[in-house]
Amino acid sequence: MTHTPDNERHPGLHRRGFLAATGGLGIGIGALAVTGCGDSGSGTAESGTKGGKPQRGGRLRAAFAGGGASETLDPHLGNLFADAARAKALFDKLADFGADLSPRPRLAARWEPNAALDRWTITLRQAEFHDGRPVTAEDVLYSYRRIADPKKAFRAKASLEPIDLDASRATGPRTVEFRLKRPTAEFPNILAAFGAYIVPQGSGEKGEFDRRPIGSGPFRFESFAPGRSAVFRRNEEYWDGAPYLDELEFVVANEESARINALLGGQIEYAHELNPTTARAHQDGGRIEIVRLRNSAMQAFAMKTDRAPFDDKRVREAFFLIADRKELIDGALSGAGEIGNDLFGKGYAYYADGLPQREQDLDRARHLLKKAGAEDLRITLDTSDVAAGFTEAAGIFRDQAAKAGVRIKVRTGSKDSYWADILDSGTLCCYRSGAMPIESHISQRLLTDSTTNATHWRHKDFDALYQQAQSTRDDKRRAALYERMQRRLHAEGGFLVWGFADWIVGTARTVRGVERQAPANTLDWARFDKVWLATA
Repeated sequence: MTHTPDNERHPGLHRRGFLAATGGLGIGIGALAVTGCGDSGSGTAESGTKGGKPQRGGRLRAAFAGGGASETLDPHLGNLFADAARAKALFDKLADFGADLSPRPRLAARWEPNAALDRWTITLRQAEFHDGRPVTAEDVLYSYRRIADPKKAFRAKASLEPIDLDASRATGPRTVEFRLKRPTAEFPNILAAFGAYIVPQGSGEKGEFDRRPIGSGPFRFESFAPGRSAVFRRNEEYWDGAPYLDELEFVVANEESARINALLGGQIEYAHELNPTTARAHQDGGRIEIVRLRNSAMQAFAMKTDRAPFDDKRVREAFFLIADRKELIDGALSGAGEIGNDLFGKGYAYYADGLPQREQDLDRARHLLKKAGAEDLRITLDTSDVAAGFTEAAGIFRDQAAKAGVRIKVRTGSKDSYWADILDSGTLCCYRSGAMPIESHISQRLLTDSTTNATHWRHKDFDALYQQAQSTRDDKRRAALYERMQRRLHAEGGFLVWGFADWIVGTARTVRGVERQAPANTLDWARFDKVWLATA
């Protein structure tokens, strides 16, 4: 395990996110008015990429793990990294997250609140959809109302909950007044939420997203074969500058071995998510480039808190104490990561870094299990080859649990359906998450109505604390509320967060412009409009 200080290992991530970007709420309301002109957060050859003079032309083929025949290009339904990368190529959000997890303007050129923080005015930049229609305020409202449809399970629904979409309105062709249900200091995070893409008014009503989707992104749709490939071509009129590539093809390759072999064989130029062993084997070989995106992926086991045995918080605490986190990092990630402390967002704004690091304590774990009447516990741990290190982590934790008298049966599920399967079924599973603000993690995964609440953590008093934090103007008081929430999660939550993994990407040696300071799920991750192919 590496013990490099956070500020060296994760450049920028130790900053306080949104507060660092705005100077903090405490200095006055003017700090919250952000202008995006000329600052789209673009990755460049000078900002952490392997550079050289950009060249136009060529097709880049990028391999991702996919979701099988059920894949869709509907940007509001996406759940996988492949979905997010394809959506980013075709569509835009109002904002997206920079490397420090602070919101950066995208389609929104400017956002500004009123004094009470319960009304925010968004000014759109001039941008066009692929069919030539301008992106308007009505498109924004339509997109958000579609996401918030109570009959649908769109990913960003929980993030948009603070917005009163019935009362929000267009005040001009390119201005939207969002009225909120309560004061919300971190409203720009909502604009950058995973899946909160802007689509043309009326889109999605007849299934056209999978036939010929129209967005405002850097690439236009060419073809799509679910579970196999998607081909996009350059959007010459893109508001942030036309991509260098002529075409971009996303290829589905669920096996990591298939991705690295295709990269080595020249069938693709970009292989997403390589495991640490593969990266180490090819780091200095000269045939491909290895890009490590630090602090990109939370690694965890998710316990369902609404069913036995994990409806007893003593059992959850026992499992926290069973884990030897260093052994998990070394064995499952080949040392390419940092130990976790059962909380999401290490190094991000509001992370409760003052809590003591939890260590393995098998005696205490056995004591708690006995008090809970679970000293002879048998349980199934769901895992899959869907993510690097998952099956290895499951085997390691099974052996660790045996030392506390817990017998774990490891069950390996389908890569194609794993994420849907573990959301509501089972009791214990391997879990991970890409980067997002802690506020977004809570809203998407830890509130009673969160659509991706894998631990089934549902507590109205916890929901109320979150809403209080969102409504708190003073940043110090808001930080104190986030710390209260995290202290509770640390003591009795459902996520056993054992580590934070490096995200590893492999590229052909001809690929340039891949940002090396962008955790997964941030603006410059998988941002192919700023990538080019150099002459060999």
